[in-house]
Amino acid sequence: MHFSVAFVLSAFALISPVLSEVCPGQVTLSETYIGVDKNVKVETVSCPEGALTRRSDLVSRQASPVTNVCGAQCNTFCFTPSGGGPDPNDCHVIADALRYDSQNIGSTFTINNGTTGNIVLMTYSSCESFFVNQINGLLEYCRLDWASVLDFVAPNCQSTQNAHGGDCLASDGTWFIQVQHS
Repeated sequence: MHFSVAFVLSAFALISPVLSEVCPGQVTLSETYIGVDKNVKVETVSCPEGALTRRSDLVSRQASPVTNVCGAQCNTFCFTPSGGGPDPNDCHVIADALRYDSQNIGSTFTINNGTTGNIVLMTYSSCESFFVNQINGLLEYCRLDWASVLDFVAPNCQSTQNAHGGDCLASDGTWFIQVQHS
């Protein structure tokens, strides 16, 4: 039986409202801080082979062109039950750091495929958000789009909506952004 990364990570979020890892056995490949105050932690992480099953078969990364998904629609799903969600103000700090980097570093970022750094994780105080590439090729995404997703999901997936965070899954299932308590 095959499960998408989004399904497995969402199920993991339902079991544990406070996660210390994005996936079991997570490996941090790089770490830096972004934003005007350099207060938002950014990690590129990978999951060990077999920890998660992707939807597609493995294809060589070198043979894969970069797919730009800026502006692509995603569907929001909130994690029930209520309680333990991130402070939307903390998530807004991450969104502002993304906006700052969009103006000062570049409007897009590229994310690997497979288990070699296919997750970009951002953390500030109570808020954690990550972008997961679920295809066999490289994805390019806009920082401003991620900021908009954060500013929508964080305040709209709270206890008043019987939730504790949520995610936004691409309409075609190729990527998702999750927002949760750190």
